[in-house]
Amino acid sequence: MIEATWELIVVIIGIALVFDFTNGFHDSANSISTVVSTKVLTPRNAVVFAAFFNFVAAFGFGVAVANTISKIVELNYVQTAVVPYIVLGALAGAISWNLITWFFGLPTSSSHALIGGLTGAGISAAGLAAIRWDTVGQVALFMVLSPFIGFICGFLFMAAILNITKNANKETAESHFKRLQLCSAAAYSFSHGTNDAQKTMGIILPLLFSIGYFGASVDPNHLPMPLWVIVASYTTIALGTLSGGWRIVRTMGYKITKLRPVHGFAAETAGAATILGASVAGIPVSTTHVICTSIMGVGSTMGTSTVKWGVARSIIIAWVLTIPVSAIIGFAAFTIIRMMIGY
Repeated sequence: MIEATWELIVVIIGIALVFDFTNGFHDSANSISTVVSTKVLTPRNAVVFAAFFNFVAAFGFGVAVANTISKIVELNYVQTAVVPYIVLGALAGAISWNLITWFFGLPTSSSHALIGGLTGAGISAAGLAAIRWDTVGQVALFMVLSPFIGFICGFLFMAAILNITKNANKETAESHFKRLQLCSAAAYSFSHGTNDAQKTMGIILPLLFSIGYFGASVDPNHLPMPLWVIVASYTTIALGTLSGGWRIVRTMGYKITKLRPVHGFAAETAGAATILGASVAGIPVSTTHVICTSIMGVGSTMGTSTVKWGVARSIIIAWVLTIPVSAIIGFAAFTIIRMMIGY
């Protein structure tokens, strides 16, 4: 088998950062669609605003999500020399799915695409025993729960706001919520960074472990996080966010339901609270799922007919397909790599 060299590791880390960039690019809609559709910020100002808070998130909430991602493949089970190729196969699956869904304007989960890619590549390399199914099961559980939590939080928060402001002057309230939406958008962008940038950090750790970066005595289940990995990952996702995924912005900001500043504030606040809670617990949830369902929950307070359920159905189908399709691509990618390296 062709042994992984430092040069190859650098190339794979570069590809991981490309994934990180596509994550920010794909998920910029999560952070900016509401403030753009409500006209609180121009598109240009919105992406700069979101990118800044994506990066600032590097300095809060630790690295619990990264540690979870780094443990999906059982490093004590697979050959150390093959770990870089598993990561390469996983990235092929994740990046491919990100680009496919971006092309069709579907806001799917980069996180779940990466987890699917890792699962497929790991199985291709060493069978079912190479995967920590308890970790994958936790992610799958919250793949189901987090959209429901986002929907319920969005609905309840919006209902509470409507009750509190029912006697307020409409124009005055609208003016206040435009300012408040800047706070909620900042909180959401910050929460997005705390969860999504860490997923790239979590796949760089096994790469460094595979070439002895941490020394021979380190426990693969408790790998330390180098500062340069944190800075590189957060900088890259911020740059991806800065580039903006406008196809998906149109879907989330205009096609799910009609939003005003009060709705954007409620959706972003509910989404940020859900994601920050998951980040503290080390759970890699889909920030896309959470903000989409928060918007649906907020829209439902105006009547279920105000939500375009046909669009929502297409989004949900894409969510269901994310892990299996990216796993299949990851499996196929590693199978090709296996033949190339003689493993």
